[in-house]
Amino acid sequence: MHCQVQQREIAPPRYEQVGVQEEIQSFLQALDSYPARVAKEPNVSFHQHLCSFFTGSRDDRHGSRRQ
Repeated sequence: MHCQVQQREIAPPRYEQVGVQEEIQSFLQALDSYPARVAKEPNVSFHQHLCSFFTGSRDDRHGSRRQ
């Protein structure tokens, strides 16, 4: 009896992993900050709020975000 072995994917380069981690952190920050923003702007959707995290200044990645 032969077992089929699936080929494992090669891990992405480190810089790609860092980018994914930054995207995850941005999503989590957006999730955490959404209630405060919707209290100020009741008509803002989560999608709009989330997009503001990705369209904001790239230089301000670790600083305060537009809310």
